[in-house]
Amino acid sequence: MAVKPNKSMVMRILSIMVALVIFTVGVSAVRLVDIAVINGEKYQNEALEQQLYDTLITAPRGDIYDKNMNLLATSSNAWTVYITPNGITKLKDENLKNTVKNTIADGLSQILELDRETVYGYTEKNTYYVIVKKQVDKDIADKVRNFITQNEKLELANYIGLDETTKRYYPNNNLASVLLGFVGSDNQGLAGIESYYNTSLTGVAGRVVAAKSAQGTNMELTYERVEQAIRGKSLVLTIDNYVQYIAEKYLESGVIANAAQERGACVVMNVNTGEILALAVKGDFDPNEPFKLTTEAQALVDAETSDDAKSALRNELLNKQWRNKAVSDTYEPGSVFKVITASMALDENLVNLNTTFTCNYTINIAGQTYHCHKRGHGTQSFLDTMVNSCNPAYIMVGQLVGSKTFVKYFEAFGLTQKTGIDLPGESQSVYHKTSAMGPVELASSSFGQTFNITPIQMITAVAASVNGGYLVQPHVVGKVLDSEGNVEKTIGTTVKRQVVSQKTSETIRTMMGAVVSKSVTKNMYVAGYETGGKTGTSQKIITNITSGDGKDHYIASYLAVAPISKPEIAVLVMVDEPSAGQYYGSAVSAPIGAEILSEVLPYLGYEPKYTEAELAKLSITVPSVVSESVTIAKGKISNSNLTYKVIGTGETVLEQIPAAGETISAGGTVILYTQESEETETTTTVPNFTGLGVSAANATAANNGLNIKFSGNTASGGVVAYKQSIESGSQVKKGSVITVYFRDISADNVAD
Repeated sequence: MAVKPNKSMVMRILSIMVALVIFTVGVSAVRLVDIAVINGEKYQNEALEQQLYDTLITAPRGDIYDKNMNLLATSSNAWTVYITPNGITKLKDENLKNTVKNTIADGLSQILELDRETVYGYTEKNTYYVIVKKQVDKDIADKVRNFITQNEKLELANYIGLDETTKRYYPNNNLASVLLGFVGSDNQGLAGIESYYNTSLTGVAGRVVAAKSAQGTNMELTYERVEQAIRGKSLVLTIDNYVQYIAEKYLESGVIANAAQERGACVVMNVNTGEILALAVKGDFDPNEPFKLTTEAQALVDAETSDDAKSALRNELLNKQWRNKAVSDTYEPGSVFKVITASMALDENLVNLNTTFTCNYTINIAGQTYHCHKRGHGTQSFLDTMVNSCNPAYIMVGQLVGSKTFVKYFEAFGLTQKTGIDLPGESQSVYHKTSAMGPVELASSSFGQTFNITPIQMITAVAASVNGGYLVQPHVVGKVLDSEGNVEKTIGTTVKRQVVSQKTSETIRTMMGAVVSKSVTKNMYVAGYETGGKTGTSQKIITNITSGDGKDHYIASYLAVAPISKPEIAVLVMVDEPSAGQYYGSAVSAPIGAEILSEVLPYLGYEPKYTEAELAKLSITVPSVVSESVTIAKGKISNSNLTYKVIGTGETVLEQIPAAGETISAGGTVILYTQESEETETTTTVPNFTGLGVSAANATAANNGLNIKFSGNTASGGVVAYKQSIESGSQVKKGSVITVYFRDISADNVAD
């Protein structure tokens, strides 16, 4: 029989139940206070971290233009491919999970050309976001999207994503590559202008904060906040695209022709403003693929037997091709420096153009004997010491100046400090200070040996000696534009000081002009223009000792100024360790400098003034006669001081060789092709012009049905051809134009 609970028992049961409810509510309340109040912010942030996905929007780098607003560097759209491994790990079906991982690893490794195991490892990480590859181009990004679509059943869109970003692009490939530099995978500047102006070029990154599902994918119609990226500032350089192209064209040709072992450099500078119009270094690289070696360099790496040796050599060769030789490498300038020594003596009124110096082949200074490159020049005027590039004479000039004054001017010309050019990695010069400048050091320094400066220091110092005496700071950026393209800053001329007087500067111009006009070699000659110059050949003493090859190593250089009566343009050409036979600056670098000036001066608007002899060899622009009747075409060709040859019996000209606008020498032949041809042989073999004189080369071209365009020195009878624009043995159409380059072979044995 059941016992009926009495009132006391019921009250106890109710009390216990109430106590339990109160306890449960109390514990919950305490926990809620802890979550919502005491640690509310902490738990809120943790929740946001799990629910919100914060993505940076890469800011496009500013563009880089030449002075005429031709694009040199820009940023194009690219994509970052990423995966969300946490979404994969939350899959409960182990078979499905493994299938997704393997599919992603197989697909992305193939599309992105990555190691399969590396990609698979990404799928096992415990995070919402793993970058698989950065800066993927559109065609690759589209392949990733197609891959996702093709595997729709696996819902790969939940685990693979693409974030839009930017990629640096250099439309002119190698042009000005060492000057421009390049960027890394995160768009940070790593070399050149890209590095020096990285802060300006880098914009302000934006961000997208969006709600994410447990799989890491966007949750539509939920929270999203976007902060737009701000584009970086753009730069307008002082570089002229065409001048840069010409400098690189002839420098590269000279480096190859002379088998330069340590590359070459060329700087074209406005002597009055310090603007750098061109800065070329060969060999160089493609900034679109900065980590790719040349075929020759890669072959050297491949020849190494160990991985460590391969890696070390690869890094060495990469740094070599990136290095700005004109700014970061020092050298002994050799006889080009005589311009500076002469400026010192003139400004101190120690000499004038008529002061005489006697060279008896040798000179002894404090027990050290120095030799002249010639068996003595005898008595010569100060003007002729520059033309003759006489070392003993300049040793005498240096002794007249004295060590204290020499050091004073050396410093005043900016040779003890960096120029301050707006490029990274500028090197400091190595020189004799006053306390270490004895008679021997003074003697060798007077003709440009036993101290080291950079090419940019050398051209800046010579600019000061010819522009009226003013030392200007070289620079490569002319304007800075804001993110909207408005001019934010203009960088003008910075004059540091006046080093020498106007009178001294005028005399130096006379001396440099005489070097070109009176020199035994005519390789510095530029038809139609009065230029000044000075060649130099310096021994690399340390290299000669350490190379171990038993050979002497040299640097051949040439510094030209034009127009010499009122200078504006200076060109410095330096070829490091030419090994093809000739190594004097007059034979190696002077022809390069002359070729550059012959194209740059007309482009910059300087009108040539030709002599009668020059006019006889003057190149003529071929008129357009295509679609004209043969009769009219003949008249136009004849009126242009050219000859013609008609191939075919048609009445209308269908094609002409050379094409309209090309230039050929006066008296050259234009081939006119008509519809019906009776001549079967319309092509010809290019002969070898190397070693031929001007007349012989002209006759050889005519005998082979070709036109010739002269380049370089053709003014004197001792010149010969040393290279041609199209290799001998090539098959070309009759009438084609072959540019033949000439130099004075008498320079081959003339020291600088």
